[in-house]
Amino acid sequence: MQLDLNLLTALDALLEEGSVAGAAARLHVTAPAMSRSLGRIRKATGDQILVRTGRSMAPTTRALAMRAEVHTLVQQAHHLLSARQELDLATLDRVFTVRWHDTLTAACGTTLTAAVHHRAPGVRLRLSAEPGTDTPGLRRGEVDLESSSGRPTSPDIRHRLIGRDQLVVAVRPGHPLTEAPLSLERYAAAEHLTVSRRGSLRDPIDDALTAHGLERRVVAAGPTAAFALQLALGSDLVVTLPDAVTRTARDLLGLVTLPPPLRLPDVPLYLLWHQRYDNDLAHTWLRDLATETVQPLFAPLNA
Repeated sequence: MQLDLNLLTALDALLEEGSVAGAAARLHVTAPAMSRSLGRIRKATGDQILVRTGRSMAPTTRALAMRAEVHTLVQQAHHLLSARQELDLATLDRVFTVRWHDTLTAACGTTLTAAVHHRAPGVRLRLSAEPGTDTPGLRRGEVDLESSSGRPTSPDIRHRLIGRDQLVVAVRPGHPLTEAPLSLERYAAAEHLTVSRRGSLRDPIDDALTAHGLERRVVAAGPTAAFALQLALGSDLVVTLPDAVTRTARDLLGLVTLPPPLRLPDVPLYLLWHQRYDNDLAHTWLRDLATETVQPLFAPLNA
């Protein structure tokens, strides 16, 4: 037998009001329509639900037993299907997976984790490392929020521009490049390393140097910025990285930073999520909190 779940709402009203007329008025339907609904409920449950006692009606024993459960089910259904729900952070119980660049996690991961735990103690956070190759983790629901330096190409992946970063040159203290003003020629002549999940020995800096008729020698590629900074600290290798998101790690290591001797494009930072979460209040809260956590690293976008 196929059940009409609308009967739950009618049953809830009948049990609350104790009469067909009262339930009809509550749900803004006619008394005959509610009477027909009661008939269908009796047929579905095999119970009279309400029985005549003089001039009024009284619930049966089974009706009394199910009244609280029916009311809870109806309230849960209304909450589930509501176009706009209230978000109670104190009782929110959820696990979010955030996949950020390692330097962004180093710069803001602690602050984000502390803020989430303070405001929503029932929420658990997975700070996931970036994969070695691109995966549709957002689309598959494996990742809730991701960082990227590029806008997504898929229309189902939403994005928010958080800020724009400037590239800086990082070297160890006492590096030869710190002994005199950094010229384009001295920069190109140094030995460099790149940061690439795929191990690429070339990046947009090489294109910028080519436009000036110069070529640099890249001797190593590291999978993460943290690895590249450690390598630069213990050698004469030069690494050119975004300033804001690597500043914390560079300061901890005591590296020296220099402005690059050529104009390099800004590096944007985007937060990405799947469109299924557009109207998810808990996810909206998370991405707003992540934005609030990350944006202080950058100058205002309209500056």
